[in-house]
Amino acid sequence: MVAYAIFIRDRLRDPETIKSYYEKLPRSFEGRDFVRRASQSAPQVLEGAAIESVVVLEFPTIEAARDWYDSDAYREARAFRHLSADYRAFIVEGL
Repeated sequence: MVAYAIFIRDRLRDPETIKSYYEKLPRSFEGRDFVRRASQSAPQVLEGAAIESVVVLEFPTIEAARDWYDSDAYREARAFRHLSADYRAFIVEGL
């Protein structure tokens, strides 16, 4: 069953440091089966607090999504994301 890794950016704190995240991010996807389903920097929030951006990645399974998230390459990239912005990230199983 497919799984979606969803990233919601609440607040960008350091525009310079986030650039390192975006530079390192592509390497984390090398050899992985995934599809970017949504990447929106101006989402239309219908309810709840405002957000700055959202990304939805589809993986074939929850295990594949966790394997990517826990990979050395993504761990290196996400360190810069943590330094530069406030995010919520989670994985959900699809239907």
